[in-house]
Amino acid sequence: MKTELRLPATRDATIRLRVNGIEHAVRCEPRTHLADALREHCGLTATHIGCEHGVCGACTVEVDGAPQRACLQSAQRFEGKAIATLEGMDDDPLNVALRQAFTENHALQCGYCTPGMLITARDIVRRLPQADEARIREELAGNLCRCTGYQGIVRAIQHVLKTYRHEASHAA
Repeated sequence: MKTELRLPATRDATIRLRVNGIEHAVRCEPRTHLADALREHCGLTATHIGCEHGVCGACTVEVDGAPQRACLQSAQRFEGKAIATLEGMDDDPLNVALRQAFTENHALQCGYCTPGMLITARDIVRRLPQADEARIREELAGNLCRCTGYQGIVRAIQHVLKTYRHEASHAA
């Protein structure tokens, strides 16, 4: 005689997320990760899901101005926070400069890691304007790229840092 496994019923909850300046009412299970909520319920697919352990950085988004792994915590924990994905940074001058530098320095190959890399790179430029190559590599350690070998990514960030340092020194 075969025994049927009965699992408890799940109950969806409505979670309110402010993403890229837009309020989203997301109906999902309370355990749904932020990355899944962004992709499946908000249609924001630049947030990639890689390892689901917070190791690869593919799911990196900005929460209240700082990089955050979207695969580690339930979306519910992000209610009341300002979430920014790469899609919401199209008009951001720093993001535009980083995208151009990534292209010019051949920092792109398959593109899977690119959204998380760009968000991390943006944080490096904003937070560490004097970062040298060693510091950039240290900051990128939480973002894995299997294609580029990182040289182009590091060069792109160095280029943007140099440009922003130069502009800041002339603005003073």
